Amino acid sequence: MIHLKVVNALSEVPAADWNALTTPQSPFLRHGVLGGMEAHDCLEPQGWMPQHLLAYEGTRLVGALPLYVRDNSYGEFVFDWSWAEAYARAGGRYYPKLVSAVPFTPVSGPRLLLAPDAPPETARELVEATLRLVEDNRLSSWHCLFPDEAQLPLFDHPELVQREGCQYHWFNQGYGDFEEFLATLTSKRRKEIRRERREVMAAGVTIDIHEGTDISPAHWDRFYAFYCDTFDRKWGVPRFTRGFFQSLSHTPDAHPVLFLASLEGDHVAGAFALRGSDTLFGRHWGCSRHVRHLHFELCYYQTIEYAIRHGLARVDAGAQGEHKIQRGFNPVRTWSVHWIREAGFRRAVADFCRREQLHVDEYVTQVAGQTAYREADQ
Repeated sequence: MIHLKVVNALSEVPAADWNALTTPQSPFLRHGVLGGMEAHDCLEPQGWMPQHLLAYEGTRLVGALPLYVRDNSYGEFVFDWSWAEAYARAGGRYYPKLVSAVPFTPVSGPRLLLAPDAPPETARELVEATLRLVEDNRLSSWHCLFPDEAQLPLFDHPELVQREGCQYHWFNQGYGDFEEFLATLTSKRRKEIRRERREVMAAGVTIDIHEGTDISPAHWDRFYAFYCDTFDRKWGVPRFTRGFFQSLSHTPDAHPVLFLASLEGDHVAGAFALRGSDTLFGRHWGCSRHVRHLHFELCYYQTIEYAIRHGLARVDAGAQGEHKIQRGFNPVRTWSVHWIREAGFRRAVADFCRREQLHVDEYVTQVAGQTAYREADQ
């Protein structure tokens, strides 16, 4: 028999028990990474209040759903600002709401974390308990962001609404090196990428890659300065703290990778990625000096080369960015699942998502036919 429990900190769950529900394919869900965000003050100052839902069979943890009470929609990447405005115009309070996600991280993966031998009713119990949490606490809604497509059947509930989105990922077709990858592109795209890379090197830029425990505090300090500068110029307050980044070098749950660019003996830019068992997740970048095409070099070409060199299947470079298409990335569908407590608004959201999905499907189909690849290599 399943019994449920809510905890307001991942530190209340033994790391081994939590990690038994996850895999290295999804490093952001591992205890040391997701819990590290809580331990190093990344979440509550930004309006992410943990309320994780746990499922036990006896004393054994067999399921979990990461949950956060939110008082805003920043850092979610499934944009519902218009929903919040409409809800307020109708006289309701959209915030607080409940969210299942990896904070600040638009990475698809399992959201219902289940032991391989979990009782078959575990997923259903977690979903129904989450809906009760929304009802009992008079929250406006629950939003499960970026679940794996394979998990969508677990959210088969008459009142849950699915929403489709699009990202751009690079896929390794067994390339031996970067030149072999380039050979699969159209002549125009191949020449453009080579030209962009030549310009970066001609500017005198050198690039070093540091991984795991080899990333020193000084490396993290330099990257953190770039990271904060990007937020200062674009989005305001940085989401992750210096302590969180530094902790990644010392947790067995994480394999951080830093790409640092130097010019005239000084670091001028950096990009951060987290390596999973088959995917390199490129997340953040920043610079102190503008060098033409350096962003593409650090965030795309270097990560692609890294994936080829290490036999990784994919590069996930984050949300948005149609410019990735001409650099060898392909469109992929992403998903989210939503429940709105107010039935009339829920029906309106469902209608919006149905109409939006038609446009997303059309867009993905169109873009898939306009990638950088030669027709024979698509």
